[in-house]
Amino acid sequence: MRHRKGITILLTALLLAGGSYAGLSLYGRYFGEAPEPSEEAYPVRGIDLSAHNGAVDFEELSSQGVSFAYIKATEGTDFADRYFLDNARLAGRSGIACGAYHFFRFDTDGELQALNFHDALRGREFSLPPAIDIEEWGNPDGHATAKIVERLRKMLQTLERLGHRPVLYTNKDGYHRFVKGNFDSYPLWICSFTDPPLDEARKRWTFWQYSHRGRLDGIDGKVDLDVFNGSREDFEKMTGREKPQGRNTAR
Repeated sequence: MRHRKGITILLTALLLAGGSYAGLSLYGRYFGEAPEPSEEAYPVRGIDLSAHNGAVDFEELSSQGVSFAYIKATEGTDFADRYFLDNARLAGRSGIACGAYHFFRFDTDGELQALNFHDALRGREFSLPPAIDIEEWGNPDGHATAKIVERLRKMLQTLERLGHRPVLYTNKDGYHRFVKGNFDSYPLWICSFTDPPLDEARKRWTFWQYSHRGRLDGIDGKVDLDVFNGSREDFEKMTGREKPQGRNTAR
């Protein structure tokens, strides 16, 4: 979701080192052409962003058909995204369904991470369930999978005790390493640059991040693009927007 720094340098070095198959494969994985999910199959479109995207014009995004936005709130045990409050308030005002996400750190306590995220969520209402971003980019090497899963489980248990049922965001590698077989009951938000995004049944995922290189009026630079796995009616039911009040109230 974030942590793009260093990827270009790393892959360029691999290519310059001889254009190895491994280097070309990695380059294609991160910079190859993204799929274009059919609007007929996926009518509900969204984005995810953080302070790295700078100031955002949500009214402009809404006019282009952006229906939802996941916004970075926290990371680790004590970091808070400086744009979170403004982004949540402005997204809600524009009518875009809003959700908050936390970047999960492999090297810190899961319960303390949950409390950091909960502090950001407390007192605010969001149309979308909170999300936890679980990925190897931006995390230190050397932590055993079992330990990471243990910390993530503790975070999830703490959040559920506090009244939150999160969506889990990850890429294919993270799905197979951390999620599959451990947290299958949680809604999945998959990052994938293939269509379909997973070899498994389409019903297995709720959101699909299909591009890191989207361009939309209202955002300077590139932005992550997402779709919801279902109809607009399914989305309205999930967000509660079929009710009379219907509008996002994040503030």
